[in-house]
Amino acid sequence: MANIAWEITHGVETSASPAFAWKYWTTVPNWSDPPAEFELQGPFEVGSRGLTRFPDRPPIEWFLREVCPPSAATIAMPLAQAVLSFEWRFDALPDGRTRISQRITPEGENAEAYRSQVASGFANNLPDAMKKIARAMAEAHALQTDTACNEAATPRTARYLCRRSNSKVLW
Repeated sequence: MANIAWEITHGVETSASPAFAWKYWTTVPNWSDPPAEFELQGPFEVGSRGLTRFPDRPPIEWFLREVCPPSAATIAMPLAQAVLSFEWRFDALPDGRTRISQRITPEGENAEAYRSQVASGFANNLPDAMKKIARAMAEAHALQTDTACNEAATPRTARYLCRRSNSKVLW
């Protein structure tokens, strides 16, 4: 779709591995942005539809326009003669961490009509929202790693597993 009226892109890094970051993010119940609530109606694949609900407002409909596991996905929100796109990327970093980026664009014949609303709604909030997502992923990843370490058969095995996963465990 052409006619991009405006765009914003922001990226953050998380200590979560790329595989974990992708799995965490594609599990829609992990999406936390109160007061918004999110629902995916079906599997995380192209064509699946979802809803975003805010108190005292009608639900906002969206769909998965592109899904390329484990590195990219685009959520599209239909508007009147336009589409608001949220393009997500998950890039592996050399140290096992992940760079997560999001690009938001209103596109289409009537995209210019949404420019100021989209800009005011996302320009100031996107950096903090992305940091929150990266932090939540890192915490969930650390918790999963710590749980795996604590459930290991012997202290020696646990130390080995935790050392390999870069977890900080004190014995």
